[in-house]
Amino acid sequence: MGKYKVILFDLDGTLSDPKEGITKSVQYALQQMGFEEPELDDLESFIGPPLQVTFGEYGFDEENCKKAINLYRERFKAKGMFENKLYSNIPSLLKSLKELQFKLVVATSKPTVYSIQILKHFNIDHYFELVVGSNLDGTRTSKTEIIQYILDRYNKYKLDDFIMIGDRKHDIIGANNTGIESIGVTFGYGSFEELSNVNPTYIVNSVMELKNVLIGSHRKSEELI
Repeated sequence: MGKYKVILFDLDGTLSDPKEGITKSVQYALQQMGFEEPELDDLESFIGPPLQVTFGEYGFDEENCKKAINLYRERFKAKGMFENKLYSNIPSLLKSLKELQFKLVVATSKPTVYSIQILKHFNIDHYFELVVGSNLDGTRTSKTEIIQYILDRYNKYKLDDFIMIGDRKHDIIGANNTGIESIGVTFGYGSFEELSNVNPTYIVNSVMELKNVLIGSHRKSEELI
């Protein structure tokens, strides 16, 4: 094996581009609560972070956040989760990593139940040993909690064996808080500035660059043996 043994992938903005489904579901929730947001581009901030955070930043109190999330899920379950597309080269990356015997895990703030359905929809679920997301009751939503849960499940490994990959600052902060390395990807919804401000181990601009970091570290470690 190489430098890393367990690779954690964020889902939205890292494995797939969920913009249409998420923003239209947010738009629907806001409309039901009396707010008109005609421009989907203005709702991109909802992609990645927990919905409790983004609806809170929108100005909703705790009670209205819960109402908005329930309305969001109403549309998302029916249609939104499949208004989604994989980023180019993701399937080939996952195949290569699996062939090299990396352990692959999804670490997402999206509810686990939806995440599993999305992975199955794209036929990439078989690449992952474990899928860890939030719970539908609103618990385990922070990326720090999610990563720590995974570390506890893989407790025979050292922290140096793990790396977290994601497109938003929350992914990198979660990795930093739990003591593992991270890769920020700019092909998702976090800017280079957002990612660089939270000090990831690496920043990459494409799936091919990501592959080079992961498989390059593997090959360099093999050369040292």
